[in-house]
Amino acid sequence: MTQLAIGDKAPDFSMPATGGQTVSAKSLQGAPYVLYFYPKDDTPGCTTEACDFRDNIKQFEKLGAAIVGVSKDSVASHEKFAKKFDLNFPLASDSDGVVCAAFGVWVEKSMYGKKYMGIDRSTFLVDAQGRIAGIWRKVKVSEHVAEVTEALQLLAKKAA
Repeated sequence: MTQLAIGDKAPDFSMPATGGQTVSAKSLQGAPYVLYFYPKDDTPGCTTEACDFRDNIKQFEKLGAAIVGVSKDSVASHEKFAKKFDLNFPLASDSDGVVCAAFGVWVEKSMYGKKYMGIDRSTFLVDAQGRIAGIWRKVKVSEHVAEVTEALQLLAKKAA
């Protein structure tokens, strides 16, 4: 599996999302966007990360960027999660794992000596031309949204 690098064209994708929408590379092109992959709805780390993006959405909107959360959970699960925490951006369902594989986030993990496949918490910043401008893998939730915001501000300056 090839790892994506900064400057690469972002993989094409189309996924069903909350609010009855479909999120796709095509629908997001023309403005920067943040695609963040997380393991599971309504779990501690994933909830913290989603709420941080929610609480900072104004900064992203000011910079013209969309935020999309992605996991393999169903749209119904996403809808419950989004409603419970008042999430103000789409959560997309990659139930078949095609998008996770394309972005290289479906990986072998290990917990208590057991190996299993799962989503490596990762975030991709994609520029208005559809090129990857930032990659964060094995994300530590606490400072993450601030790091992504900073990278987006730099991208906005370059584009100006």
